[in-house]
Amino acid sequence: MGETSENKEEAIYPEGYCPAVDIPVPDPNVRNQLLHLILSSAPEEVVDTDLFAVMEKRRSTRKFLDNWVEPSKVDKILAAADMAPTAGNFQGFEIFYVRDHNKKEKLVQACNNQPYVNAPVVLVFCKNPKRVKLNFPQEILEKFAVQDATLAAAYSQLTAHALGLSSIWIGMLDEKKVMEIIGTDLVPSSLLCIGYPQKKRLPKPKRNLKDLVHVT
Repeated sequence: MGETSENKEEAIYPEGYCPAVDIPVPDPNVRNQLLHLILSSAPEEVVDTDLFAVMEKRRSTRKFLDNWVEPSKVDKILAAADMAPTAGNFQGFEIFYVRDHNKKEKLVQACNNQPYVNAPVVLVFCKNPKRVKLNFPQEILEKFAVQDATLAAAYSQLTAHALGLSSIWIGMLDEKKVMEIIGTDLVPSSLLCIGYPQKKRLPKPKRNLKDLVHVT
């Protein structure tokens, strides 16, 4: 795992995180080469590639097993977020992958004491409107960043379920406390807590189509 001798100088990864897949020889002519390799690499187990089945079976999980989540699956979850559509393709968001146990415990307190925040994999999706280089008022750029971060989290969530994992989306959080814990001036929009569920649950009934769709 990590960098090969050939790509050691070229590859730049965040401190504390290195993808489980290596690029044999970096090719400057291939866009997002690492991302492509991560998404196309062989899974360690059967992956549900039926998008509609994944959406139908997805359920929020509040009780996770202590099982370790394979690095290759984390790679795919993060790569999926990077593939999400964003305003002008400027990707007005960043992800904080929380691995420190003490920080996870502090995040529990910062998220209304929800114990399931302390999950095997914790991702904090933050807004970064400065990345959105569009000629609009600041409040519009802020809105774009919220949308970008939300779409990225949704892509990661569906990918987690396709890989046999489960998750819970956390929106009840103290923004300032979370920012202090993860050490950033970027405002968080949500947390995605991921792991293997203690129990797989059946799909939950949704509202009727007539209550969902309105034609005007």
